[in-house]
Amino acid sequence: MLGPVVARRVDGSEIRVGGVGLRALLAVLAVDAGRVVGVDRLVDALYGERPPVGVVNAVQSQVSRLRSLLDVGVERSAAGYRLVVDPWDVDALRFEELVARGLPGEALALWRGPALADVRDAPFAAVLAARWEELRLKAVEDHDVAPVAVLRELVAAHPLRERLVARLVRALHGEGRQAEALALVDRTRRALAEELGADPSPELAAAHGEVLRGERPAGRHVLPAQLTSFVGRGEEVRLVGEALDRARLVTLLGPGGAGKTRLAVEVAATRPGDVFFVDLAPLGAGGDVPQAVVTALGLREDGLRVARAARERLVAALAGRDVLLVLDNCEHVVEDAAALAGALLVACPGLRVLATSREALGVTGETVRPVPPLPAVDGSSPAVALFADRAVAADPSFRLDAGTVPLVVAICRALDGMPLAIELAAARVRSLPLAEVAARLDDRFRLLSRGNRAAAPRHRTLHAVVEWSWDLLSAEERVVARRLTVFSDGATLESAAAVCGAGADDVLPMLVDKSLVEVSGGRYRMLDTIRAFGAARLAEAGERDAVRRAHARWFLRVAVRATPHLLRGEQLEWLAVLAAEHENLKSAIRWAAGHAGELALRLVAELGWYFWLRGLRSEGSALAAEVVRAVGPVAPAGLIEEHLLCVLAASAAGEVVPGALSPRQDVPEGFVGPPTRPFLTMLWGMAYGVPDLGEPTLDARRGHLVGADPWSRSLALAGLGMQYQYAGRLGEAREAHESALAGFRGLGERWGMSMVLAQLAELSRAAGDLSCALAYLDEALALGEQFGATEHTASMLARRAEWHCHRGSFDAAWADLERAAVMARSQGSVETLAEVRLGMAEVARHRGELVVARGWCEEALRVCPRGWFGPEEVRSHLHVAVGRLELAGGDVAAARAVWGLVVESAAEWGNPMVLAKVAEAWAQSCLAEGDAVGAAELLGAARGLRGAVAPVDPDVLAAESAARTALGAEGFAAASARGAGFGRDGVLAALRG
Repeated sequence: MLGPVVARRVDGSEIRVGGVGLRALLAVLAVDAGRVVGVDRLVDALYGERPPVGVVNAVQSQVSRLRSLLDVGVERSAAGYRLVVDPWDVDALRFEELVARGLPGEALALWRGPALADVRDAPFAAVLAARWEELRLKAVEDHDVAPVAVLRELVAAHPLRERLVARLVRALHGEGRQAEALALVDRTRRALAEELGADPSPELAAAHGEVLRGERPAGRHVLPAQLTSFVGRGEEVRLVGEALDRARLVTLLGPGGAGKTRLAVEVAATRPGDVFFVDLAPLGAGGDVPQAVVTALGLREDGLRVARAARERLVAALAGRDVLLVLDNCEHVVEDAAALAGALLVACPGLRVLATSREALGVTGETVRPVPPLPAVDGSSPAVALFADRAVAADPSFRLDAGTVPLVVAICRALDGMPLAIELAAARVRSLPLAEVAARLDDRFRLLSRGNRAAAPRHRTLHAVVEWSWDLLSAEERVVARRLTVFSDGATLESAAAVCGAGADDVLPMLVDKSLVEVSGGRYRMLDTIRAFGAARLAEAGERDAVRRAHARWFLRVAVRATPHLLRGEQLEWLAVLAAEHENLKSAIRWAAGHAGELALRLVAELGWYFWLRGLRSEGSALAAEVVRAVGPVAPAGLIEEHLLCVLAASAAGEVVPGALSPRQDVPEGFVGPPTRPFLTMLWGMAYGVPDLGEPTLDARRGHLVGADPWSRSLALAGLGMQYQYAGRLGEAREAHESALAGFRGLGERWGMSMVLAQLAELSRAAGDLSCALAYLDEALALGEQFGATEHTASMLARRAEWHCHRGSFDAAWADLERAAVMARSQGSVETLAEVRLGMAEVARHRGELVVARGWCEEALRVCPRGWFGPEEVRSHLHVAVGRLELAGGDVAAARAVWGLVVESAAEWGNPMVLAKVAEAWAQSCLAEGDAVGAAELLGAARGLRGAVAPVDPDVLAAESAARTALGAEGFAAASARGAGFGRDGVLAALRG
């Protein structure tokens, strides 16, 4: 609905909903997706105050026509009609939810034009469209996310909206377009003076000043959107801001419900530079704090790169940047949060951390600021203002006057000025007189004063408010409320009904009305304190394990439903479906690991491909390792495939389970292939590396691991292409890759296309067709960007830089490498960063800057990880470069000692391309000792390993020229031919000897 009203099938094809009236009806039902819309409301929305005669029959006829078109149900009941879709599938509702989550970039990307563009004449449309347009404008104004083109469009429509203009001014300034920015300020100033007789606002004036002074534009703020006004903490915002100016770690301390999170968000919104918010509450005790921060920063890993430790990724992403990291709700993971904060602050000098917790982190240099209760002295006090603000929201007729002020002051004092408690009490004015609210609080506190006297008074008070709210629920509402607590990040109506019991979808709106549950964008969530209280009630009822099992089983159904779509053209839409349930999926896996091992294995097996596509390999690998450790090294009966997949996924992050299968072993006993999950085929292949075409067990392995489905067949062709490529049979490699590409294109599967295009680019470059190589590379990069796979983009840029370097275009190479370094650092991708540093070292070496080149090599080796095929190949190339630097310094023995490490790595991993590269480097050392025959033989051997492809590396070309000059054309040809017959084993023997 964020544009013309359009309905699409699951496969993305459009459903033709003819007629404005029919599209308007669809829009009205979609606004309340999953809920019943009464006939009277439909009539008012579609026809306004003057409906035609027989309007009910007209509505029935329209619904019938709509039902015949859609793939989803339009249910009829005595109360009205219900469109049976998840609210997440409605772009406008998803937009509201994403804004509320603090993800404005994803939210704004949903817009296709003016909201409800083709049904604007319907009575309901104007108000809804205006609401969404206003939320869109606020999202752009509040967050630095919109590109210049979008900002231009919005400013053209709202030229006097000064915050919006200021955003565009800063965006233009950030792109170096100062003249355009200044011209825009001048136009706006004149328009304000002519039309309103006003001067520019302070914000627009500040943006103007930044351009004039050449200051760095404001950074990116990724903060959760706030749905209510901020009351009573203005002085605290100032004081905490000053504390952050003096100290790099500030912790806001206080009990649950004190308002720590809201204060932290308000402070963070005022800070310069980049700001990121990390909610640790969903983790649970013992959760992975570094990985939560990685996820919050949007640091991705794509399926082409190796998984790395989250802390290493964070250091790589944050070093050298001015960033404020807000770590919210640290108390249940305080040790891990403290360890991470301390490590990052040491490694990243530009980093500041603002934490909220119920206890101090205990890190050196920490400044602790207790968050005090809100004063409740009289009618002008902040606590009273907060109560009044929330009471009016619950009951618009509420007034703060001479009659209500004394009662409100008494309530706020009784609640010790705790914001959450005040908000819960204020919500009760919807159903109870104010005097009754005060009386019940007083009675309840006297009762609870007999409880745990060792607990802090504010903790007892907050518990009293939550318990009091809980006691006002009906028995049916309490059942649903306590069961809802198993959802880590909210529930949809469908998931709540599946887990909490029949009728839960009817009860949830009642819980929203009573302020026990919040709803936004079709998802129902509890405040953390209420959720903790409800979880205790769930345990008391003896239902915890049963409901957790139902929760895990439901999300297994969700994963099973999504899996086939992730291998086809609709993968982006289904990735979004699973991403919305990310915390629930992790929670289900963790519970099942400790209580239902077989269920845990199935969950990880179904979700493995999802984690890789989303760039969350480390997170998925850690969960797989947790499950394998719980289940043990031996697969349960009937779950060999699931167990194998979990073991391999765990090994991707370096997790080794004692007694479990090694990735380098052959197919395990009892496994009957091919696998039912194609992801296992890819995972096993990546773990094993590229096998030799003559490997005795290769055909058996292929039969076990390659399924008959189109995706697996395409992947097998890509793997065969890699084998041909490494065997030097480049014509056959191209043919296999082109067949693989056709298969992935037929499916619309972007990951597979991107992977194969990158290989075709390399083959084209090896054949000397650089323009074709760049065309392949450009398409691969465009596909990768649809996943946001910037570390893959960085790797492609590093590859292009190598080609520039070989042609002597060092400036062009350096420009690509600098771009790649920024991308790799922003994603914390240490393996890619090592590739980039290697490229910088090679540029420096070719320019004769040997000391600089050595420094880049040392930095690359420091960050380059170990294990698996990809990282070992990068390390090998680095050692070749280090050896060449030793040789350039005249130390032949040192060069060969370094290259010896590469020889052994190539022998272990069966990597002929690395072996060819070290043979070429070794040939240079032979020339340095006057052994032109040995040099010619090694150069011939390298060509043999590469498939007789002519070299493009200027070092190799220079070595061939020198050997040919020393031996003559015939002598060089003879020696080179002898070397070409060495083969892989002969080259290994020659270099080892």
